[in-house]
This record gives sequence, C-alpha cells and structure tokens, in this order.
Amino acid sequence: MLIGYARVSTTGQNLDRQIAALRAAGVETIYSEKASGKAVGGRPQLEKAIDALGTDDVLVVAEWDRATRSMMDGIQIMLRIARRGSAIRVLDKPHLDLTTPIGRGFLAFLSALAEDERERIVARAADGRKAARGKGVKFGPKPKLTAHQQAKALERRAAGESCREIGRDMGVSHSTIARLRCQV
Repeated sequence: MLIGYARVSTTGQNLDRQIAALRAAGVETIYSEKASGKAVGGRPQLEKAIDALGTDDVLVVAEWDRATRSMMDGIQIMLRIARRGSAIRVLDKPHLDLTTPIGRGFLAFLSALAEDERERIVARAADGRKAARGKGVKFGPKPKLTAHQQAKALERRAAGESCREIGRDMGVSHSTIARLRCQV
C-alpha cells in the first residue's frame, strides 16, 4: 500500500502541488499538514503516516525536505520505517531506490543538505533583520497613535484623565493608552 505525506510550512502556502504529485503516483491515503519544518516534533500527520505503515508498505513524499529538515531526523525516519518492514519513495528523486543501502545513504546525505539549507535560510534572515535594524527599520505592528497623539494622551493622563476616557476619545483601547505610560 502507498501512504502519502505532504507538508507546507505556513498557512499561506498551498498543498495542492504535492497532493497532485502523490495522487499521480497512485497514492490514495494522504496525510497532510501545514506546520513549520524547523521543529522536528511538530509534525503529527507525519507521525500518523508512519504509524499507518505495514510490512511492504511505502511512504511516498513529493520532496524529501517536506518530511525532514535535518540529517538526524531523516535518519530516524528511515530507521522507523525500516523497522516496520516498509520503504520510502521520494517522487522528486525517481532515480533513488530507497530499499537499498546506497539509496538510504543517499537519502541521509539529502537530509544533511536540507539541514544545511535550513541553517543558511535562518542565518540570511537574521542578517537581513540586523541590516534593516541598522537602517532604522522598526519591526512589529505600526503604532496606533502618532507621536503627536501619544504626547497629547500623556498630557491628558498627567492631568488626571483615565486611560479609558482618553482611549475612547482617540479611538483606541485603554490598554494602548496605559502602555504609553510605561514608555515615559
């Protein structure tokens, strides 16, 4: 039996391409999820797919990096599947026969490459944020009040008005006004 697994990292991404590839390969049972690959423990549907494997069944994934993000994680997945008497098939690597030692070794190598790519993505993103901060870019939500409105709210607060009263007049939550007090 063929059991498929598909994953995208964010809710804004789409599973359609992977599911279509799995269906084209003859997979009827597909476990899918929208979960980040950086946390290796955060893929409950992958766990269910592996648990559903029986002897001579095959776990089919469209791309190996959808199932794993690190070499050790990939090796653990391969070992778990092998212990069940099952195999892995990776659609974007049709030349690999993952039922052989060489095929499994190559898959471990691909897992290491996926881990390296993940680390490079994280490093590039951190470098980009650091460079943006250096240029004065502010991260986070846009302030609800302009600097002038914040100054006026603080003046009114100092005069004894309540945060609720000021917030109501300015069209913001009282907690927005209360947080201004912390910034002084």
